[in-house]
Order: sequence, then structure tokens, then C-alpha cells
Amino acid sequence: MRKDIEKILVSEEELDEITTRIASEISRDYEGKRLLLLCILKGSVVFMGDLMKKISIPVEIDFMKVSSYGAGTKSSGTVNIVFDLYRNDLPDIDIVIIEDIIDSGRTLSYLTTYLKNKGARSVKIATVLDKPSRRDPAVTLTPDYTGKVIPDEFVVGYGLDYDEKYRALPY
Repeated sequence: MRKDIEKILVSEEELDEITTRIASEISRDYEGKRLLLLCILKGSVVFMGDLMKKISIPVEIDFMKVSSYGAGTKSSGTVNIVFDLYRNDLPDIDIVIIEDIIDSGRTLSYLTTYLKNKGARSVKIATVLDKPSRRDPAVTLTPDYTGKVIPDEFVVGYGLDYDEKYRALPY
């Protein structure tokens, strides 16, 4: 797999620094609150695993699977909830959506509204990578916790894939 990688955009060391910083910010912001880290499968699993180990306050975790890509490299523009969040206690919970990368912003914009409409007390977003240059002009979305802003390049590794490959790369 490594021979297929043209260049390393974010190193293992930088990812460690990113998760440490974001964990500290989340710990500070949610002290004394009931926090749910909501992992968006599959790409965000690695980030959430690293992040939750560094958060210093109690957290709950849950998962959703939301798709807009399929097997391609560009978003289809349609958001499909494949695996939903079913909880009766959402009015008592602050949610931080854990995402691997934000591109057009359509999926997370939709998901944030969806979770608020389901009754969540608050919904914020933590992402490893952000590509604001790719943001859909109709979407006004700014992540609350951002690891790194990157150029408009297709990236794999650290949970991100191309056709289910390369997720296990540590960078």
C-alpha cells in the first residue's frame, strides 16, 4: 500500500499532536456535561479511537453510518443514513460528531440538523481534516474542532479510504 502513496500530507506525529489538541479543547468545553462522541463510520473510527483515549472527562460513544460517496472519489450529493442513532436520552446529551474529513460540507450540514431535530441538546463537529476550498457555496458549515486545513487533494490513510483500501495507513 505504501508504494501507492505519492506523498505524506499529515504525518503520524502531526496526527498525534492534532488529537492531543482537540481532546484538550473538548475536555475543557464539556467539563461537567454529558458528552457523546458520535463516530461517523467507517472513516472516523481511527480518529475517534485516538481522540477518546486523550479526553480527560467522561464520554459516551455511539456510531452512525452515513454515506454520500459509494465507491467513487466524489460525493454523489445525496446523503443516505445507513445506520442511525437510536437513543431516548438525546435531550440530555451534548453530541460531538467525529468526522475524518469535511469536503463539500453537505453531509455534516444535513447530519447536524438531523440530530438537532431528533432532540440533541447540542451538536458540534470535530474533524481531522477540512477542505474549505471544496465547500458547497450553499452550505454554511464551519467545524468546531479542526485538526488541519488541507488543499483540494484526494487523501487516504488514518481511516480514510479509496474503495475500502488504505484505511490502516498511520498517516
